[in-house]
Amino acid sequence: MSSKKLLVIAGAVILSIVLLAACGGGGSESTVGDDGGGGGGSNGVVKIGGIFDETGATGDVGAPYADGARSYVEYINSQGGIDGVNIELISEDYAYDISRAQQIYQSLRDRHDVSAIIGWGTGDTEALRSQIIADQIPYFSGSLSENLKDTGSESGFNYLVAASYSDQGRAVLEWIRENHEGDFPVTLALVYEKGNPFSESPMQDIKDYAAEQMDGEIEIVNDILIELSDNDPLTTLQAYERNQGQPDYAITQYTWGQTRNVVRDAHNLEWNTQFIGLNWAGGEGIVPSGADNQQWVEALDGFMATITHAFPYEDLPGMEPILQYLESKGRSIEDDDVNQKFVQGWVTMSIFGEAIRIALEDYSPDEIDGVVMKEAIEQIDDLDLGGLAANVSFSPDNHAGTDRLRLGQLRDGQWEIIQDYFGISDYQ
Repeated sequence: MSSKKLLVIAGAVILSIVLLAACGGGGSESTVGDDGGGGGGSNGVVKIGGIFDETGATGDVGAPYADGARSYVEYINSQGGIDGVNIELISEDYAYDISRAQQIYQSLRDRHDVSAIIGWGTGDTEALRSQIIADQIPYFSGSLSENLKDTGSESGFNYLVAASYSDQGRAVLEWIRENHEGDFPVTLALVYEKGNPFSESPMQDIKDYAAEQMDGEIEIVNDILIELSDNDPLTTLQAYERNQGQPDYAITQYTWGQTRNVVRDAHNLEWNTQFIGLNWAGGEGIVPSGADNQQWVEALDGFMATITHAFPYEDLPGMEPILQYLESKGRSIEDDDVNQKFVQGWVTMSIFGEAIRIALEDYSPDEIDGVVMKEAIEQIDDLDLGGLAANVSFSPDNHAGTDRLRLGQLRDGQWEIIQDYFGISDYQ
């Protein structure tokens, strides 16, 4: 073979490698629904992208959330799709790495031409805001950062499908004022990782609301700053108690793993503080199963959290499709990976499903792009989610679907709802 031909072949091989790398080759991309979703619709597909954290710092809640989103797609496609049109969900685990999230986003936009994206973290979602609006791709995120409510130039294609972290914190302040038994003022500490976009997201808003609306009845004391990676926060809590004493209440902003560490160590120090976690701290996974389960049950007893989505064991109309899907897969609500965060992922994807249904009233599947999806999302009005979450509504001037949530409390390792749906708007 001539040297010229060898150079041509070598060049072709190199080009192929480059193209594979550019298209995300070597990643862990997952596609649900491209094969008809198990015998579902046959009138085309609408592509949705997914950017999930399944193995990173928030994978404890991110993995079941991603599973719930994919499961909804499998289920709806198996039922004939949406008016005969399947959803194709193309997703990848970004392991809580913002730079990786940006790479996956670009692949979903350029390679797959998705019509919308279901994303995850606060840091990556906020970092992508300008790209999202420039590319006109609607974006539902696991993040409930207050910043994403903005309908202006920076967040015009972001939507919140549950109460923002800040609205959750404000509602908790109102609940404390109404339900505290004892003298006022009470002291409240905020427990989070400084500099982490997710953990820090609602903290200044909570402080501002306390200063402006609590009439001196709730005093925000010094923050308790604990990194998400600090698995033994006992020393930090001991130092805080020496300098500040024990607060009456503490609001935490972590996922399951770090929340349980903080509450455990406060319990071991015999703190009398009522700890209250926001959205991602609530749910079954905060109490580990296994040989030391009873120790965790005791340490976490009385812990409270905001509950934005239902538990799988609740008897609600919206649970019927989930139970049907699980049975078809040989799974059940008894499985450890079928939990409240699974339900949250399912519900989030189902709202995209409703937007697709609305869009199909006026467009064919191949006409449904980001602009059409935005138009459809903003027609969703008081969408009934079968009790799995508060009803949601959107409009061009409102990208916050709801401010309503419940409060739950752990008793003997089980969650009890102690406050039905309420929201900060009830107090305005």
